[in-house]
Amino acid sequence: MEEFKVNKPGTVYYEATTDHLFELFQSTSGSNYLVVELNGEVAGGAGIYPTDQLPDGVCELVKMYIKTTARGKGIAKELIRRCINKAKELNYHSVYLESMPELKQAISLYEYFGFQYLNKPMGNSQHAVDIWMIKNIKDTLR
Repeated sequence: MEEFKVNKPGTVYYEATTDHLFELFQSTSGSNYLVVELNGEVAGGAGIYPTDQLPDGVCELVKMYIKTTARGKGIAKELIRRCINKAKELNYHSVYLESMPELKQAISLYEYFGFQYLNKPMGNSQHAVDIWMIKNIKDTLR
């Protein structure tokens, strides 16, 4: 988040749970977090989470991070594919996400996967963001 200068108050950068993802995901039913290693080093991660006040059947794609040195290798695409597949396994019908204009590469990737823009947020993440997207995961993956 520092790299893209989005480490602002109201973002996940300041959430206490960001430093305790293992415990958060282990204790939350309907969630799943994936970690990618390259050469024995953590290269990135992403997860799905039943964010507070999302409609039934909707989870959120959360905490997607890829180290600078791991980008351009298809890791983000594979993480999104696996998160969507896990959401299907957990009987979600849609995946929601929140983002910021500064994260242009991520937004392009979400568009590639067929996420559609929303005019307002869903659920109660309480994040200071201005891009909200959703994907019906019954759609065919690329």
